[in-house]
Amino acid sequence: MYTTYTVAQLGEVLAGYRRAGDRVALVPTMGNLHAGHMALVERARELAERVVVSVYVNPTQFGPGEDFEDYPRTFEADRERLLAAGADVLFAPSTAEMYPDGPTAVTVSVDRVTEGLCGAGRPGHFDGVATIVTKLLCAARPDCAVFGKKDYQQWVVVRRLARNLLLDVAIEAAPVVREADGLALSSRNAYLDPAERRTAPCLYRSLREAVRAAGAGGRNPRELEGQAWRLLEECGLEPEYVEVRRRDDLAEVTDLGGPRVLLAAAHLGGTRLIDNLEFGPSDGTLEE
Repeated sequence: MYTTYTVAQLGEVLAGYRRAGDRVALVPTMGNLHAGHMALVERARELAERVVVSVYVNPTQFGPGEDFEDYPRTFEADRERLLAAGADVLFAPSTAEMYPDGPTAVTVSVDRVTEGLCGAGRPGHFDGVATIVTKLLCAARPDCAVFGKKDYQQWVVVRRLARNLLLDVAIEAAPVVREADGLALSSRNAYLDPAERRTAPCLYRSLREAVRAAGAGGRNPRELEGQAWRLLEECGLEPEYVEVRRRDDLAEVTDLGGPRVLLAAAHLGGTRLIDNLEFGPSDGTLEE
């Protein structure tokens, strides 16, 4: 596996792959890799002959008071995991490499789909995501890039970005990877103490129970949201938002008559957890 630190080094390696006719897949990450990231690498391997994984903790997607300084950085362990997983290239740039004229010199914004949900509680977050993803796609020029659906809003943002900037890249999704008890894998799960870790799976259970209730006769998205909110509070979580949106573009909905996704963020102690659940076109059927 090649380890590259500059766009020039990355370009030299990828040029050789392209001369050989190999397709290239990109998996953008912020490191502290876990089984969820490895599932993205596995999906990338199915889509292309060569897999590039970026490891970069992007400062522009963290707001004031968030955990940029404390975000887990485990580069050597990440490198070993990627080597074992068969990744071809690790791209680990510096901030000076990614933002040569500073983080605010050029930014990318995506409209509407960044409004509400995580965009409401984390102003500027998705501008940072859109900017760094654009830079990584320009640096690697992959045939496809793989993102996890745990960060559902991010996935929709990136698809809209690639389509509207006319980028010649396929944005692929990988399903949420969960622990045996249902907790979605996340680097921030490491912040949970043992008692909080036992409580955390209630987030996913609450979403499932609310969707099942909707499938048993409910048809009002607001009722579904209220049910999930109450369940979260009963578990001891502090909901930030619970919303039903149209699956494809996160438009607000007034019914459950099409493909929908239930999205939630909740706080447990000092940890912010997010999750989502896609469900069926008209009857609340779970799609798993």
